[in-house]
Amino acid sequence: MILVEGRVFQLVWLIFFLGAVYVMIRRARAGLPIPEIRKIPGLEAIDEAIGRATEMGRPVHYSPGIGSISNPQTIASYAVLSYVARRCAEYDTRLIQTNRQITVHAVNQEIIKQAYLEAGRPDAYNPDDVRFLSTWQFGYTSGVLGIFQRERPAANILFGAFWAEAMILAETGHHVGAIQIGATANTAQIPFFVAGCDYALIGEEMYAASAYLSKEPVLSGTVVGQDIAKMVTFAFIILGFILEQVQGENNWLRVLFSK
Repeated sequence: MILVEGRVFQLVWLIFFLGAVYVMIRRARAGLPIPEIRKIPGLEAIDEAIGRATEMGRPVHYSPGIGSISNPQTIASYAVLSYVARRCAEYDTRLIQTNRQITVHAVNQEIIKQAYLEAGRPDAYNPDDVRFLSTWQFGYTSGVLGIFQRERPAANILFGAFWAEAMILAETGHHVGAIQIGATANTAQIPFFVAGCDYALIGEEMYAASAYLSKEPVLSGTVVGQDIAKMVTFAFIILGFILEQVQGENNWLRVLFSK
């Protein structure tokens, strides 16, 4: 096998990255201690939001954003939707789930139906509350605003890929008095969720949500292993900066990375 010059260290780093994830997964499966995922207030608030809706006798609204079925943010939203649906079924709280993409709509129907089944409340599942609104970005947004005005949800969970509609949804949710949890990895929209929602998940926090909520060993081990690799990467960046200032272009770290 011929290794391309300048890519050897990348191969070594990839092996280290995968090794860290593998070791953490094995430890989690074996019941051995691994670093805990820190508390994420936005995820901790999900039960509070659903409980408030239950007390007020008003529904919960959940949006997975407007991304396609293959968008990583949409995929990350599935686990959260399953958790929300299961909690709504347990609390006998109505869940309204809206979609822009027809394929995402079909997947979310099955996720919610399965969540109600797992909660022992298959009879409480209402397919009419899983709604496909429009493939047009602002057609979907207008449809959600209409639901807000008619149904007056007490909780609004926005979890996925959002663009220009982010602030519109958050502002309208605030006007109807909903407790709001917003999560997106689109950096241009994060400030709007921070300003308009009660809780906001920033960037990679949303990708850790499935592990955080499920406590599943494989998912938890994966998140911890990735974070360890990221911390080591960050340490190399700091070390490289220092060596660059002290030793210049001939420092040993630059030579190592060039191999």
